[in-house]
Amino acid sequence: MFKILAKINKWLLPNYTKEQLDLAKATKLQKAIIAWKYYVTTRAVD
Repeated sequence: MFKILAKINKWLLPNYTKEQLDLAKATKLQKAIIAWKYYVTTRAVD
């Protein structure tokens, strides 16, 4: 299930690494998206 979510995240959610987002200047929404992508990715790898 998490592998499917990871693919959906990659397609739908923005990639802040390519945008070189500074985490110190990120908004709460951007931090929430980063945390969600991290959570799903770590579960998909297991």
